[in-house]
Amino acid sequence: MKRPRAIGFDLFDTLVAVHPAALQEAHENLIVALHDEGFPVERAPFRAAYVDAAVRHLRETEKDGRETHNRFWIAAALEDLGFTVPPEDVRISRTVEGYFEGFYSHCSLLPGTHELLGKLSQDYPLGLLSNFTHPPAAWRILEQLDLPRFFRTVLISGDLGYRKPHPTVFRALLDGLGEPADRVLFVGDDPEADVQGARDAGLEPVLTNCVTDQGIPSVQTVLSPDRAARLPQDVPRISRWEDLLALLKHEPSD
Repeated sequence: MKRPRAIGFDLFDTLVAVHPAALQEAHENLIVALHDEGFPVERAPFRAAYVDAAVRHLRETEKDGRETHNRFWIAAALEDLGFTVPPEDVRISRTVEGYFEGFYSHCSLLPGTHELLGKLSQDYPLGLLSNFTHPPAAWRILEQLDLPRFFRTVLISGDLGYRKPHPTVFRALLDGLGEPADRVLFVGDDPEADVQGARDAGLEPVLTNCVTDQGIPSVQTVLSPDRAARLPQDVPRISRWEDLLALLKHEPSD
């Protein structure tokens, strides 16, 4: 492996953990918002229909890499329950905002993340590449945790129109960093989206198990990665930020 000239990071379960309480609050907010918008759905049937719709749409993204969005899941779930409303309806947009309100107070940085990014940004251009369906929510989380100042480029899949592991998003990251693929390290927790996606695009992946290995509570959703996926043995793994610093220190030069 060549010495990296830039480093990219995933966001959730890499730099930021979302407490499991967020999911329950988000779904409660969504039900309330739906009622406010004139859709008197029952909690359990709607939640089941919503999760089913999310899974269906996410399976479609696996075919061509195109990003999906919560408004499609909500509209599909409503249709399953007898309400016909297009995903573009402003009422659906308001319910999406209500849903994500449940997440903001439950997001926190992994221990030492500001210190790590501050140290690395002195020596490397840093980039952020996150799979996230609703960019305004991602940006709000980034701002409230004071993260954008560390990064030369910040990319959200919902803005790009494609999601990891599609090579389009990694090319966008490389463009933002201004470095060739084989000189960019990419750190993420998802074996398929982050590790295999980065490797297929020519970047050098690093798998982070910081959340699981440190026992940090983090929400699990239909978007959560398959952590049992097998990886090539030569992919470095880290359990704490000190491991990443040690890896960078011992990278061979040209």
